Amino acid sequence: MAIRLTMTPTEEDLTGKSKWWGSADLPRGVAYPCYDGGGVDEEGFEDTLTFICQIRLEDIAPYDKEALLPRKGMLYFFANIDYFLGDDEAECEGSGEWDKASFTVLYAPDCSDLVTHKIVDCDGEDIALSAEAIAFSECEERDSGFKLLGKAFYNEYEEYAEHLSLLQLDEEERWGMRFFDMGMLNFLILPDELKRGDFDATVAYLHTL
Repeated sequence: MAIRLTMTPTEEDLTGKSKWWGSADLPRGVAYPCYDGGGVDEEGFEDTLTFICQIRLEDIAPYDKEALLPRKGMLYFFANIDYFLGDDEAECEGSGEWDKASFTVLYAPDCSDLVTHKIVDCDGEDIALSAEAIAFSECEERDSGFKLLGKAFYNEYEEYAEHLSLLQLDEEERWGMRFFDMGMLNFLILPDELKRGDFDATVAYLHTL
């Protein structure tokens, strides 16, 4: 089984909660990730990766029947996806496996002291899409759409046949998000790597027809 994610606009304050888009709430001292594999603190941002979501793991524990993920803490996803959100001038990642510098998956076991990292333009305006609440439910392991765990919807690449899909991103008209021609972006990880909590071993793979 896998876990379906359903996003809904909300006026609720989602600080420290599971959320899609918005601003990342990172533990104090954890730098916001950028393209060169390093990071920047809350005082400034250059060449930053786009914050996709943060998942409060206690929210999904009832659906993670095999206890593949930790039962507490926060899981964060960042990637270079501005082009796929309609920014034609942004650097564009291609189909297939992405360079490690183009994405980051972070796990924080302790979320007691979080700092919200707001990404702004040169005029100080917030450039992130509005944060949306996430609802979780069970789904089949090879379903399309937005999901955690299970297998990637596209399964023809033998090299990754044993990988789990830590997170799958589908296209969404509401955000103007398209991955070339009916594509999906998967964050893939081997079961043993996931069991060890080795999220640095995650692979980002973009499939297009």
